[in-house]
Amino acid sequence: MKKYLIAATLIVAFATPALADEFYVMLEMSSKKCTTMKAMPSDMKKYKMLGKYPTQGEAETAMHTMTECK
Repeated sequence: MKKYLIAATLIVAFATPALADEFYVMLEMSSKKCTTMKAMPSDMKKYKMLGKYPTQGEAETAMHTMTECK
């Protein structure tokens, strides 16, 4: 029984990071303004992806340091 419990715990531990959200820093080409998005936009002609980050906080911090976003 212990071996099944250990196996289940390991599966959950390795599967949890795969379920994490991703945030994108996108530059809107027409207005030259940056924004963070939780999903990739369907119209990639309007946007340029500047980076992909695991949390919204990291995406916003990175966005403030990017030269395209100033």
